[in-house]
Amino acid sequence: MVRSTLFNLFFYAATALYALVGVVLSLVPGRALLMGGLRRYTKVIRWGMRVIAGITVDVSGHERVPHDGPVIIAAKHQSYGDGIIMFHQFDDLSFVTGDHLEKFWLIKVILAKMNAVVVESCGGPATRARMAETSRVVREQGRRILIYPEGHLSQVGSHHPYKKGVWHLQQEFDCPVVPVATNLGQRWNQSDWIKHPGHAKVEFLDPIPPGLGKDEFMAILQDRIETRSIAMLDHEDPGALNPDDIGTVQLNPVAQARADRQKANP
Repeated sequence: MVRSTLFNLFFYAATALYALVGVVLSLVPGRALLMGGLRRYTKVIRWGMRVIAGITVDVSGHERVPHDGPVIIAAKHQSYGDGIIMFHQFDDLSFVTGDHLEKFWLIKVILAKMNAVVVESCGGPATRARMAETSRVVREQGRRILIYPEGHLSQVGSHHPYKKGVWHLQQEFDCPVVPVATNLGQRWNQSDWIKHPGHAKVEFLDPIPPGLGKDEFMAILQDRIETRSIAMLDHEDPGALNPDDIGTVQLNPVAQARADRQKANP
């Protein structure tokens, strides 16, 4: 509990400080300084994870990520720490995020400078046009773009239904999608205050080429990520893992309420 508290205080303080620094760097022409500052932030947080929280993370499979042209990174999402690890791996990474982050002015300024692809919760033609324009800029820059296809943080061992936006993004970019598996949720579960010291893994998997139909693509993506993430689970040092959650599907509150109604009124 003491280590968790110390790490959380460190994490939130460092995040607030680097958000302020990020706003200043976003005023400088170009993205190099801002992305360099973000890389420094991820190094600081990984140091805190290792030294304060006792969490070590091994990242493998980099050789599977194409070096030339745009690439979509479709990653498992179990933890607030996922993004830290992903941004630590690349010099210039864009990402897909919900518009809820734009409510924070500091974050909104940084997102704009990073060319983040912001998905508005209301959807509609304006949202698609905005995504298409941002995607065009990122694609022309030949950058990598990170997306969490579940759209939610999942309890370790389980998953949310995968959203098809990742397939539409691949159609837009016409580039490979690299799945990413992880068991980091065993050590840093979602946004939980309590952290669990121990070792975690993140692995880049074989890329999925463009050209597949929507259903085939989604089936391959989910199978690769979920099968490997479950295989990576550490049962000898379970941390936040509840064995009963392994292989289960989580629904968001609206979908869960709809499923409950259907069960009650078949």
